[in-house]
Amino acid sequence: MSRTRSGLVRAATVPTVIALALGATACTVDTSAEPASSSGPAVALGDAPGQDVVDLYTDRDTAVSAAVDALPDYIEEALEQTGVPGAAVAVVSDGEVVFEEGYGVRDLTTEEPVTVDTVFQIASLSKPLSSSIVAKAITEDAGLSWDDPVVDYLPAFALNDPYVTEHGKIADYFSHRTGLPTGSGDDLEDIGFDVDYIMAHMDQIPLASFRDTYQYSNFGLTVGGEAVAASRGQTWAETAEELLFVPLGMTSTTTVHDDYLAADDRAAMHARTGEGQYEQLFDRNADAEAPAGGVASTAGDIAKWMTMVLADGEVDGVEFIDPLVLAKTYSAHSITGGDAKNLTSRTSHYGFGTNVGTTVTGRVNINHSGAFGWGASTNATMIPDLNLGIVVLTNGAPAGVPEAIVSEFLDLVQFGEETRPWLDFWSPIFAPFADPAGDLVGEDPPADAAAAGPAADYVGTYASPYFGDFVVSEENGTLTGALGPDGGYTFEIDPWNGDTLSFVPTGENALPGSLSSAVFVREGDQITGVTLTYFNVFPGPGQEPNGLGVFTRTS
Repeated sequence: MSRTRSGLVRAATVPTVIALALGATACTVDTSAEPASSSGPAVALGDAPGQDVVDLYTDRDTAVSAAVDALPDYIEEALEQTGVPGAAVAVVSDGEVVFEEGYGVRDLTTEEPVTVDTVFQIASLSKPLSSSIVAKAITEDAGLSWDDPVVDYLPAFALNDPYVTEHGKIADYFSHRTGLPTGSGDDLEDIGFDVDYIMAHMDQIPLASFRDTYQYSNFGLTVGGEAVAASRGQTWAETAEELLFVPLGMTSTTTVHDDYLAADDRAAMHARTGEGQYEQLFDRNADAEAPAGGVASTAGDIAKWMTMVLADGEVDGVEFIDPLVLAKTYSAHSITGGDAKNLTSRTSHYGFGTNVGTTVTGRVNINHSGAFGWGASTNATMIPDLNLGIVVLTNGAPAGVPEAIVSEFLDLVQFGEETRPWLDFWSPIFAPFADPAGDLVGEDPPADAAAAGPAADYVGTYASPYFGDFVVSEENGTLTGALGPDGGYTFEIDPWNGDTLSFVPTGENALPGSLSSAVFVREGDQITGVTLTYFNVFPGPGQEPNGLGVFTRTS
């Protein structure tokens, strides 16, 4: 099986076959049709050649039933092999939840078990939920469209390029094609800024080419969501509740972190501290990027949402979301991967807040993963042709467990057997999520590490148009740096080599072991500025220094 799995800041993209629109390609296959050939795999014919698929190894119901029966053993094997503490899994088939179970523990400290009611942080699996919220908003408001510029509803918002500011559509932000670099804004979130501050400072971010590049951006998609909420005179949390969570009966789902913390049955996050080792170390508040990564939910609630999507936007036989609006959501709008030097490499695509591709058997595949390095990993995948969906939520840092369970399940449905050892395949792809960050990682300080001058030389206030003030203070010869709201993000600054000092960044994108240089600029006897190297590059793959982590001394 080939699947798309982009939408994760620090992971590789897995190529898929050409992604096609849900509304145009999902079909009810005539399984009684004669095979196209008397030799080779049987082909089930659709209404048009573009809807033909390789037939299942047996009838659909038997295939799904057998795959569901095999799930418990595989889930337990996946948790045991990786050390991930717990998981909740649900399967939707022909409009019914045919599997919903919890495995392992929701908290390694208390050893309380995962149940079907356990609430997980779902990270970037929030994005396809948000695209459905927008689709519902468009269904209700004839004056609202995916093609509306966000400044129609957020007139004070701006990006670095006036043309992109004026013309960037809700669709552009939900398909990651505005030119906002991967990871942009995440650094501001990591040091404690809220969505208002982050959006107000996105005009400082250098942009890639508009609509020519795919760059996965949590805060880009968040802008699109905030624009839709503003069109209704609501907060995003109010919009999500009113348009999706309440109507679908998703009673355990929220976009507010405090609501998640208030849940009695909630899965704690567990960071990976070694091979197969997890510890509860962090709490991840993703309110600032709620449309992109701030949802907390249960497997059963996600199953309710999948049931609606698989029914072409209907709930209990009644239209809930306009199927044409929903189909546009699951059309291919951005190319996300593929090897241009290899004609056998399949191209992968992104719709609005979701990956869109096909399985090896030619079936449309709608999916998205979510991941927090601090301790969450999720995936939901739907195969409209089979009216089938599966969601896997886990409470451990990414190790490929949700993707492996989904891949195994779809193999068993399509072929009746595993095509490759999926845990062995996915685990290395997600290994970088546990990597520390910073230019000094793995290096030891010089044996004679010392600053070029006394601590007092570095004490002062430095300013960046993006990050705001960086305040360096000294107590008993130890330097401390402070960033963020009210200087709440602090770290010690230690000697390294002359005016190049070091510090340990922390946050979702700076896991334990991170180490960065702080390069102070000395002109004569005066320190005039500093570059915080970790904060001078976005936390995404292949990013170049952006200049935003360069601070000028103001006092």
